[in-house]
Amino acid sequence: MNDTTIVGAFLGLIEGLTEFVPVSSTAHLLLAGHFLGFKSPGNTFEVLVQLGAILAILSVYFARLWALAIALPSSPKARHFVGAILLAFLPAAVIGALAHDFIKSVLFESTALICWVLIGGGIILLVIDRMKLTPKYTDVMDYPLSLAFKIGLCQCLAMIPGTSRSGATIVGALLMGADKRSAAEFSFFLAMPTMAGAFALDLYKNYGQLAHDDIVTIAVGFVMAFIAGVIVVRGLLDFVSQHGFALFAWWRILVGGLGLVGLWLLG
Repeated sequence: MNDTTIVGAFLGLIEGLTEFVPVSSTAHLLLAGHFLGFKSPGNTFEVLVQLGAILAILSVYFARLWALAIALPSSPKARHFVGAILLAFLPAAVIGALAHDFIKSVLFESTALICWVLIGGGIILLVIDRMKLTPKYTDVMDYPLSLAFKIGLCQCLAMIPGTSRSGATIVGALLMGADKRSAAEFSFFLAMPTMAGAFALDLYKNYGQLAHDDIVTIAVGFVMAFIAGVIVVRGLLDFVSQHGFALFAWWRILVGGLGLVGLWLLG
């Protein structure tokens, strides 16, 4: 195993540990890659390695997804839920396709911006976590379509690296009346089409740039992301129900601050 493959495995572990918590997996991958001197063609690794996280959540939720698929023809509630997820996915699908090149070539390269967004998002998460919000929605199956669409709009903020896809959707859901557990769970379900769409678009646009070594590195990262993702998904809902999001908020502030110090010292 060469050095690049080892770095790919390490970054895959980071992806799996951070994708479903509100700390921005993309920011962690870009910052770690920057300071480790790792650069993938067109920043493809940071997107394609998400396949491991996608399969992790599919494996954990397989029984529930299968039950939904079986119930679709006869259950209005199942059709409502699937429609809510697709509606929430729509804004990111449109904006992501239109702004893909700008996101990858400009925002992904703005390392200082990523650090500041991490810190700012951590402060916002701390404030939200301490607010005395009265939840109106506790079951993701009952989220109104209007709520789902607004959560989808919040998800678009995550196209700025450092914001966090899960963070944007969870905070948006909390402010609009969801409880912490269902907000995190809706974020899980919304991740499936969103990450799959980003994976497919990035692979389509950049597959011609990938050499054999790049594919091996991505594959190793994918395996590590899958293993770590399964562990996180299995434990996260219970954790946030009991402890909230303060730990993730402070972690964001710490990583963003260390990133700025590293940029100041090392460039």
